[in-house]
Amino acid sequence: MSDQLRPRASLRTAVVWEVLKDALERRVRETGRDALDVLDTGGGTGNFAVPVARLGHRVTVVDPSPNALFALERRADEARVADRVRGVQGDILGLFEVVDRAGYDAVLCHGVLEYVDDPAEGVRNAVDALRPSGALSLLGAGLGGAVLARALAGHFAEARQALKDPAGRWGSGDPVPRRFTADQLTALVEDAGVEVGAVHGVRVFADLVPGVLVDTEPGAMEELLKLEAAVAELPAFHSVATQLHVLGEKRVRP
Repeated sequence: MSDQLRPRASLRTAVVWEVLKDALERRVRETGRDALDVLDTGGGTGNFAVPVARLGHRVTVVDPSPNALFALERRADEARVADRVRGVQGDILGLFEVVDRAGYDAVLCHGVLEYVDDPAEGVRNAVDALRPSGALSLLGAGLGGAVLARALAGHFAEARQALKDPAGRWGSGDPVPRRFTADQLTALVEDAGVEVGAVHGVRVFADLVPGVLVDTEPGAMEELLKLEAAVAELPAFHSVATQLHVLGEKRVRP
């Protein structure tokens, strides 16, 4: 695992990072190019963009926050990849006002669909930004993880409300506007013209384990990371994951 994703942050990013890195390596082999063009929609301060640039790829980050883009620029400079990272202010629903269609070998859409008015349009735009056979990495908030977390906290009525609510919200104080099941996310992706390669449950246990245990018990962090990786692709655990990751490839039209 990359040093830049250790140790605490890796609980949130490790599974997605390893899957994404493998996908980029496949695209390198398929295209015959060492440097890919990668688009990170909603990429913020560069949690993924900077590590991807460290692999040698060119990354364009589209984000609506000027402060996040300023932090991205500073972070890329500190990592000595400023020449391979470009920040652009915008959002996924207005994506082609700031980037070109079909201009990227891979598109990251992480933590974006929860906050847009039209998730289907957001996914279509992400896919339209891909070159044929390009890779889509989609990460969204999982419904089951929120239900489980509210129930374990003793908020049973809120857990039941999240199950009933069309957007998966547990109440007016819920900071997340929308959550998804694995079936909902894969349907959005397939409808947009992507062949789903894998679905992963992310943060299945990480948000439930007491932080003091992970921080103080020798070896606990590494073992928890191994456990997260072990269950990520098992469908039985997708229903309780805090986040869901879908990896796919843009279908080539005949």
